[in-house]
Amino acid sequence: MRIVFTLWIALLFCACSSSRMHVFTASNKQVSYMGRTLQDANGNVELISSAAIAGFEFKGDSCIIQLSNLAGEGDYNYAAIELDNQYKGRLKVSSKLPESFVIKADKNRDWHVLRIYKATEAQNGVVVVNRVEALQLKALPAENFHIEFIGNSITCGMGNDTREIPCGNGSKWYDQHNAYWSYAPQVARALHAGFMLSAISGAGIYRNWNSDGPTVPQQYENAYLNTTTKTWQFSNFTPGIVSIALGTNDLSAGDGKTARAAFDSAVFVNTYLHFIHTIYTHYPTTQIVLLTSPMVTGNNAIMLTGCLKAIQAKANALENNSDKPIRVFEFSPVTATGCSGHPTIAEHTQMAEQLIPFFTSLLQAKK
Repeated sequence: MRIVFTLWIALLFCACSSSRMHVFTASNKQVSYMGRTLQDANGNVELISSAAIAGFEFKGDSCIIQLSNLAGEGDYNYAAIELDNQYKGRLKVSSKLPESFVIKADKNRDWHVLRIYKATEAQNGVVVVNRVEALQLKALPAENFHIEFIGNSITCGMGNDTREIPCGNGSKWYDQHNAYWSYAPQVARALHAGFMLSAISGAGIYRNWNSDGPTVPQQYENAYLNTTTKTWQFSNFTPGIVSIALGTNDLSAGDGKTARAAFDSAVFVNTYLHFIHTIYTHYPTTQIVLLTSPMVTGNNAIMLTGCLKAIQAKANALENNSDKPIRVFEFSPVTATGCSGHPTIAEHTQMAEQLIPFFTSLLQAKK
């Protein structure tokens, strides 16, 4: 069992003897899931996408969660813990074998709400939920409205959390990932909405930051957000809003070493239109929102906004969406000071604060 001495995770000695604790498999109906998740043949549940969640209410002052890491050799993941609607920190999940973490509540009440977020992203591997030990469990109530956030490293929360490991001091490029604090979950939590992140660092619409692909449209329909053959079951999640934040990597100049053609706005627009059509095939009645990037500045920002407005006009003419025409949201500039030019947690909050009123207006229009 992991020994972690913090204010919120502690060894469980005599306060709750193992004879009183009950074992709940990860697939037990009292454990709720959100985001891209899959159950394996053994009843374990994989948290695949950034900010994918396992959640439940537990009775008593503590519970034990058993997690494992399914990733490439030498790679690991992080899980963010929210207890009673308060963020408590990240756990490093590095063991291929199930590892137990004791969650100790710091509030005096009979029942506590625990949510386990995947802090890293799909290309880092998966966090496997193996089981839960608790006196009793209750499933969390289902949300009435859902949002899907499609994006790149910004939406993933890459490089945003430097409180434990400063930029450049980690052993892996994802050591500062914390999807919990991405603008996307912040918006969803403010709106009390269920959500799913389909985001891939470095990926774009028709090309990636330093390569031709695989791009987001080429990976989006795969359960693991890659190019394997496991198809995502879109019936698992039906969003009322699909938010797309792509274009930053298409506009990137790359690393300056690999040959890279100039940005092709026509290819960008046409590929984006095909991607929008793909989304409508899965969610015919959803409201699609195209986001600019607060990290794209100058002429690139003007070009991106112009492309998105052209996409908006063409898609609204082509698609059967007259009751919910595509909208474009333009961010005000945000200076990114996190790792590798990404926004920090505070800067993600600035982005969320811009988006929340806009999304609120969309929700009010639906009523």
